Amino acid sequence: MRRKEKEITEKSGIEDIIRKAVVCRLGLADGNMPYVVPLCFGYKNHTLYIHSALKGKKIDILRRNPEVCFEFDADIKVREAENPCEWGMKFQSVIGYGKAFFIEDSEEKRAALDTIMRQYCDKAFQFPDKSVNGIAVIRIEISSMSGKRSGF
Repeated sequence: MRRKEKEITEKSGIEDIIRKAVVCRLGLADGNMPYVVPLCFGYKNHTLYIHSALKGKKIDILRRNPEVCFEFDADIKVREAENPCEWGMKFQSVIGYGKAFFIEDSEEKRAALDTIMRQYCDKAFQFPDKSVNGIAVIRIEISSMSGKRSGF
């Protein structure tokens, strides 16, 4: 990271941003073209979980190339100034890399879906077989992450 004074190095600080995040932006490589998609997600034990329809562009790309990049942000606020060149942003962000794996086992899918739901609420849910079998659930094993904080 070029601006070392903005870097978040402690794991707890990085995970705090992930807990605050509402959206995960997932970056995929479709041949020589990038593809970024915003997603609901769950995070547990240094692993991301996402879900999707069984078919679509994201699924096709992941089957060809499971290497991914992801981004989270939190506490975003525009900082105004008199001089337009002094405007800025207050934010915290995490960028990371990993590899995606399709979960096939129904119980592992349910556990992953529970992790996704816990990102957004503390309620317990039951996932019917028809729903579990009708979606793709993807585990992203994280290889690296870094955090950045600006304006704090």
